[in-house]
Amino acid sequence: MNTETATLPLATDALTGELSSSSTVGKFNKREFIRGLIAAIPVMIGFVPVALVLGAQASAKGLNLFEVPLMTGLNFGGGSEFTAMGLWTSPPHILLIVTMSMLVNSRHILMGAALAPYLKHLSKKQAIPSLFFMCDESWAMALADAKKKGAAHISLPYYLGTAIGLYLTWVTFTTLGVWLGPTLGNLDQFGFDMAFTAVFLVLLKGMWKGTTACRPWLVSLVFAALTYLLIPGAWYVAAGALSGLLYAAYQAGEAENQSIEESPSSTAGNVQGGHPQ
Repeated sequence: MNTETATLPLATDALTGELSSSSTVGKFNKREFIRGLIAAIPVMIGFVPVALVLGAQASAKGLNLFEVPLMTGLNFGGGSEFTAMGLWTSPPHILLIVTMSMLVNSRHILMGAALAPYLKHLSKKQAIPSLFFMCDESWAMALADAKKKGAAHISLPYYLGTAIGLYLTWVTFTTLGVWLGPTLGNLDQFGFDMAFTAVFLVLLKGMWKGTTACRPWLVSLVFAALTYLLIPGAWYVAAGALSGLLYAAYQAGEAENQSIEESPSSTAGNVQGGHPQ
């Protein structure tokens, strides 16, 4: 994670410069970037009320117009930021807030692992700055776009269009939330905090592959819900992620074993038939 706000534009400049000179990616495709930016507009709109809510909450906790964009710009994880605001006291318990934020953000490890096979065509100088801007929505959109096209890797300009557009929207409107918070009052009463969930459910619909593939999602949902009800804190995030990952690994192992068991009988049938099928 970057430690200075000034490194963010430098990281972006270095990334685009690297893209321009890379022999594996070629020239930076502005049309793909704009395509990603346009595709992200509905999600950006969904970000606005949630960002205003977070900014208003941060203002109520005593954070100012400098501290809020510093937090949302360096962390860029809405779930962990809402968790931090829920735990914020005066003075704040820094170790507790950092620990819980890392726990909530631990899903990014799994998201990065899922994205890694689609980044093999990139150098580390391209991949690492790109992943800084990753959030749930840009991750899902980039994967869905690659799978829709049947591509072996994501379109990096498309991904950056979605990711940077969402990043700037989030940082801008959380900052505006600090300023407008006292005027807007309690935004939670309008149900704006549901916007994140609604947006991500729509994105998941585009990744639907049938009931068998969705079983890890259901396992993750059940374990996360039970943990949320039984254990205080943000442990439900890790419980949901780990249970879904373990079930997905189990499911993959079962499919591989079934494939091995079926192959000898299939081969024998082909030989008896006198020709391969």
